[in-house]
Amino acid sequence: MADHYEVLGVERTATPEEIKRAYRKLARELHPDVNPSAEASERFKEVTHAYDVLSDPRERQQYDLGPQAGFGGGANFGGFSDIFETFFGGGGGRTSGPRSRRERGQDGLVKVEVDLDEVIFGTKRDLEVTTAVLCETCNGSCCTPGTSPARCDICGGSGQIQRTMRSLLGNVVTSNPCGTCQGYGTIIANPCVTCAGKGRVRAQRKIPVDIPAGVDTGLRLQMPGQGEVGPAGGPAGDLYLEIKVRHHETFSRNGDDLLATVEVPMTSAILGTRTTLKGLDGEVLVDIKPGTQSAEVITIKDRGITHLRGQGRGDLRIGIQVVTPSKLSAKEKALVEQLAAARKQPEPQFAHFQQGLFTKLRDRFMGF
Repeated sequence: MADHYEVLGVERTATPEEIKRAYRKLARELHPDVNPSAEASERFKEVTHAYDVLSDPRERQQYDLGPQAGFGGGANFGGFSDIFETFFGGGGGRTSGPRSRRERGQDGLVKVEVDLDEVIFGTKRDLEVTTAVLCETCNGSCCTPGTSPARCDICGGSGQIQRTMRSLLGNVVTSNPCGTCQGYGTIIANPCVTCAGKGRVRAQRKIPVDIPAGVDTGLRLQMPGQGEVGPAGGPAGDLYLEIKVRHHETFSRNGDDLLATVEVPMTSAILGTRTTLKGLDGEVLVDIKPGTQSAEVITIKDRGITHLRGQGRGDLRIGIQVVTPSKLSAKEKALVEQLAAARKQPEPQFAHFQQGLFTKLRDRFMGF
């Protein structure tokens, strides 16, 4: 048997990269697609076998040590563990047959921003994504139309190369992926020019998306089969939408409740009033009762956000902020003084602690 190093034309001290370069150079000269002669074919098989051995660190070490390794001379024999790995699948690389070129595509992640008013009832979007799609020229076959993959002459279509190695326990048969066809069992002799033999191309797709009501920032929605198409037209992965709800200047959110603050003039808080305000989903009638205080909360049922899972909606909670005028005309000041004299109110002082009032104040100043 010819020496593997001589077959590849490299020194025994050659690095893995030097061995790879030597193999590639010879493969380009001897490959059956380039040189169809019988002599070149046999030479190509010999070169491929030599590369398969020397490109595997453990097999190269075993080859360098020779069949008598481990019986003197201080040789560093791999030990019984290597043999048992070969028998029981630890390093043999044995498979049931050639592997398929078709593989599942990777999942994709797209970040989608929505407005708060869109969250109430849900919305629809058309997303533009750049991803891998099926090659329309070869329809995923990877071959030029009218051609098909050719069986690998080196492994006979099995995708595996078997070798017999000598060991303490006798001859051991190992099986590794064929270096010529990369374990596929076939060779793409005429690759599709559109996809370069990949069976898929990069393209922009428009994907209609239904964003359900009740989504919140950080939520991910899964769209099965909307990710990138796999190699050789393999099944598509999934697409995940990561939601971000944009900030709103007037309304905020607490779970499925909408929160807002309404400024009420002092006189309206004293006398009470009714007003219609513009909400996210239409007009809202707000009834401010006489004597309303700052930090009070008016709750309007079922005017919040639709529940993500289930039926019904949250509430709209409106915090009241009574606005005290900082500047008064002489006439206004006189009227207020008359009111103060008529009510004969005591001087300001600390009040008893009230949990409910404290909670409202805390919620008011902490933005609910």
